[in-house]
Amino acid sequence: MQRKIISILTECQPGISPPDTAGDMPSTVHDRLARPMRDLRISVTDRCNLRCVYCMPKQVFGKDFRFIPHGEMLSFEEITRLAGIFTEMGVEKIRLTGGEPLMRRHVEKLVERLAGLKTPDGRDIDLTLTTNGSLLAKKAQSLYDAGLKRITVSLDALDDRVFRRMNDVDFPVADVLKGIEAAQAAGFSPIKVNMVVKRGMNDGEILPIARYFRHTGIIPRFIEYMDVGTSNGWELGEIIPSDSLLAMIDAHMPLYPLPPNYPGETASRWRYRDGGGEIGVIASVTKAFCGDCTRIRMSTVGRLYTCLFATDGFDLKPLIRDGWSDAQIARVLALHWQNRDSRYSELRSANTDMPGKKVEMSYIGG
Repeated sequence: MQRKIISILTECQPGISPPDTAGDMPSTVHDRLARPMRDLRISVTDRCNLRCVYCMPKQVFGKDFRFIPHGEMLSFEEITRLAGIFTEMGVEKIRLTGGEPLMRRHVEKLVERLAGLKTPDGRDIDLTLTTNGSLLAKKAQSLYDAGLKRITVSLDALDDRVFRRMNDVDFPVADVLKGIEAAQAAGFSPIKVNMVVKRGMNDGEILPIARYFRHTGIIPRFIEYMDVGTSNGWELGEIIPSDSLLAMIDAHMPLYPLPPNYPGETASRWRYRDGGGEIGVIASVTKAFCGDCTRIRMSTVGRLYTCLFATDGFDLKPLIRDGWSDAQIARVLALHWQNRDSRYSELRSANTDMPGKKVEMSYIGG
């Protein structure tokens, strides 16, 4: 894809002088399936202090694994500049991910920079962050003070034995719960809690998590175990289909459906009939939602991916470090998005034996 885009922009080749440009920054762009670019997900580090079996299994990401050196990562200034270009092109929501984003030193400074971004019509950017919660008790207040107002915490079990088995580093669930409490006390709203459900490992925790967060204002979201990357040994039989999951919860705590908050929302929304709050279900395996996907992802080193299940990315770092202007970079971003036809989950639903080595989730976030 990198060569394809560059060949279209014959004068735009990293390592030589950028092209002359005239005119305004490209505005809203659409891909080949008429999907606009609205949601940017930025991985700020590939490091994580957990080794969750569905994301960074210890047998792959062990003591000898080589993580990205700090000097190869995009700086906060570079991330902010690129994010600003994206917002000028129609992006309205930015999510910080990892790895574990709170392991990036002084990440609050990046939050403060990004929180100041505006859409072309003057609205604040919808800025949020996904964390495993391990460092949240220490960081919640400083993140909120820096301008972050929404947060998502990964929590795959309440039973401490199950939780330790899933994170595979013997990390206690109590520390994550303390982080969630700290986020509530700081003022975050809404707080969402993501549970990846893997059959035979933590499916017994579905009802406990639903009950625990009921009547709290916190929104648990249950995620079908996905074939992200190539390291987690994913098998179709290990998922709990969303319909089965919903039926399980509904049998004990009756639910009714809610409309999406916005086009392209990943989770289907459900509310308890007794007014006890809501839950979400992300069914990207059994009910693919590629058709209205508006998400684009940028890795820690500045590679651009148009799909969570991508096998290749587009390198932005040479552009931003070789003196290209915002408008020149925007031209490349626009072409990259306009050539997008990604819809892996829809295709996977018909063919579970898809070829190609997919980028790991720890590299581009969820």
